[in-house]
Amino acid sequence: MIRGIHHIGMNCRDLKRMKRFYCEALGFEPVDEEGFGWADEPVMDHITDVRGSAARGCMLRAGTCYIEMFEYSAPPSDLARPLRPNDRGYTHFCIDVTDIAQDIEHLIACGMTFNERDFVDVGHVKTLYGYDPEGNVIEVQQCAPGNGFTLEELRAAILSA
Repeated sequence: MIRGIHHIGMNCRDLKRMKRFYCEALGFEPVDEEGFGWADEPVMDHITDVRGSAARGCMLRAGTCYIEMFEYSAPPSDLARPLRPNDRGYTHFCIDVTDIAQDIEHLIACGMTFNERDFVDVGHVKTLYGYDPEGNVIEVQQCAPGNGFTLEELRAAILSA
């Protein structure tokens, strides 16, 4: 069952600057201080459907919203300038599901494609990027309970604040 949008993904030229801006200007907080990163990891190329990918990133939280920021070092972007409001697309949004295998089957039946790839279980989350009928990226994820990243844990953090 699809439960809603979990996070919005954003590519940045300067991750440190963007993280500082979103935290200071908009009140977001890092989910963890370390962030994440990868290079030469076939499993990440598989998940994102980007060959030879290398990036670092972080997850920020405010209210009921997560923003996942990436700074890719490979491959280089085809765009030399930032997207404008009239440009097409977004990097991705992520839907949170309760049964990733069953929900991916449903999404395929509705016209979504995954380039003949299956989801990957990386421990804290089962995940895979796919494409809507116009090629926009949608991540499908099923979070493992108790990792500090589930929608239930987000709601609990909000209620205790």
